[in-house]
Amino acid sequence: MLQLELIERVKAVCRADPGLDGALMYGSFAKGEADEHSDIEFWLFFTARGRPDPAEWCARIAPVSYLIRNEFGAHVAIFPQLVRGEFHFASVSHYGSLSTWPERGAPVDRMIVVDRSGRLERLLRALPERVSTPAAPGDAVSEYCDRFLNWVVLAYHLVERGELLRAWDALGHVQRHLLWMARLADRETAHWLTPSRAAEAELPPRTIEALVAATSAADLDGLRAALRAALAEGRRCWEAIGAPVPDALIEEISAALGG
Repeated sequence: MLQLELIERVKAVCRADPGLDGALMYGSFAKGEADEHSDIEFWLFFTARGRPDPAEWCARIAPVSYLIRNEFGAHVAIFPQLVRGEFHFASVSHYGSLSTWPERGAPVDRMIVVDRSGRLERLLRALPERVSTPAAPGDAVSEYCDRFLNWVVLAYHLVERGELLRAWDALGHVQRHLLWMARLADRETAHWLTPSRAAEAELPPRTIEALVAATSAADLDGLRAALRAALAEGRRCWEAIGAPVPDALIEEISAALGG
């Protein structure tokens, strides 16, 4: 894979850069889950005098057809074969932000590229490798099931108002929370932070079919049908999680949607 060549090139550039105090790789390649469509992803921590121009630094890796600064502040380089390289250019003063990560997601030795001060390893080892899922049904209800219903009700009103594109956007939030509920119900909580990742491989076919039924184009009948399907699957998941289900409210919403 081209990505493996690019990763080795990133590592070489990092080790040769005297202004770089620390660098870590995260994401699919650090986890050992990558394929030919995966990004390469790095955090780079520079000293005050060493912080480079992102475009110039990325060009040391390979030809860059375009450089984007995304909504999270990372620079995304589009390399040959449309490979995405995501680089967070930070200073050593930002090391502390690592302590807010919910998980590191990979073994420490696979993540560290450069650690000249030793701070990076200490910070990474202090993090859990995987994020914790809700330990009690009540926690799952308040954090995922209740929020699922909130988005369903909002989407219903938007559909009835005729704001179909906004309702379609709200349906995305419904689906994301439903995915979390499905993972809890089916006891498949890998990739918890991104519940759609590898869902087709990890969730039962029946669940996948129900989740697909909860998708729609931005049209009136399709959105209503998707929300009814989401409610049906949401009820199943809620019951499987082991918490009391607000059946009366679910029936009321379903009836309002024509169910």
